[in-house]
Amino acid sequence: MFFPLHLKVSRVSGDARMLASDYVNISRKEPPMKPFLVAMFGVFLMASSATAADTGLVTKASKYSVADTVTRLEAVLKSSGMTVFARIDHRAEAEKVGLTMRPAQVIIFGNPKGGTPLMVASPTVAIDLPLKALVWEDAGGRVWLSYNAAAYLKSRHEISGKDEAIAALDRALDTLTTKALE
Repeated sequence: MFFPLHLKVSRVSGDARMLASDYVNISRKEPPMKPFLVAMFGVFLMASSATAADTGLVTKASKYSVADTVTRLEAVLKSSGMTVFARIDHRAEAEKVGLTMRPAQVIIFGNPKGGTPLMVASPTVAIDLPLKALVWEDAGGRVWLSYNAAAYLKSRHEISGKDEAIAALDRALDTLTTKALE
């Protein structure tokens, strides 16, 4: 059996990704496994590095509309002692200037008892506090609730010595958002 194969192969010192280089024409009576495996490994590395980037964003599906999800989340937050500072309706604001977009609302919330120690440990975390949750509708009409994981904030702002507080915040965010979506 004859297996012609045209591969675009390159070698990059210290990097397994495939980049532009010479074309290699391989014609053998058996499958050219080594070049094929090298090419597939390179493709795998490129794909995995693109998907492995941690954005720190937690996203959960909602069975409710955007407005109903935000209303439910607001009620859960208030009943747990959180302060709701603002509710921003991006779609309504876009309509005011003659633009259209799918529904998207942000709710800004927090508790000084939880946030202040984090800001003392790392003042830059104040750019991400109070906390925010985005409720949005995708192109297919599905509704989602997204928020930043506390562990991501820890990493982003190099917060040290507050591991228990970060873990508690992650658990609380998961619990509160899950309750709002029930």
